[in-house]
Amino acid sequence: MGRKKTWQEKLHDDKGLPSVVTLDGAMAERWHARTMVIPAPVEVDALMRSVPRGKVITLDMIRRRLAVHHGTDTACPLTTGLFAWIAANAAEEAAAQGASAPTPYWRTLKAGGALNPKYPGGIAVQQALLEAEGHIIVAGTKSRPPRVRDFELALMD
Repeated sequence: MGRKKTWQEKLHDDKGLPSVVTLDGAMAERWHARTMVIPAPVEVDALMRSVPRGKVITLDMIRRRLAVHHGTDTACPLTTGLFAWIAANAAEEAAAQGASAPTPYWRTLKAGGALNPKYPGGIAVQQALLEAEGHIIVAGTKSRPPRVRDFELALMD
């Protein structure tokens, strides 16, 4: 059995991506789109990296930027979310190895400004990192995760 890939290796393994696909039938109806980009992991990481201190971005915003960049109607939500998770873990891996400026993954939020429990350290770590940058976190409920209060005011341009 082969060696397990590091998060950095996963981040840089593009598997032939990005790829633009044409949607038809049920898929076109589901996504309200005719074309979709399946991004490369490093593209998602680059957008996450571009968010300055004190600002945030949502996964939906990242998808819109990817779609515009590739001239498509939308970007794949599944791979975008998966690659954000890979970027977050690669950032933690790089920080553990002494990197001075890993990807600030904690600034990437889910829809509605929600924190991402799948990021390294879960909600607690993301919350602490966001609070250290001046954001206020609204407690979650049983059915809703914690979120950044007034996140719309902190969205990256």
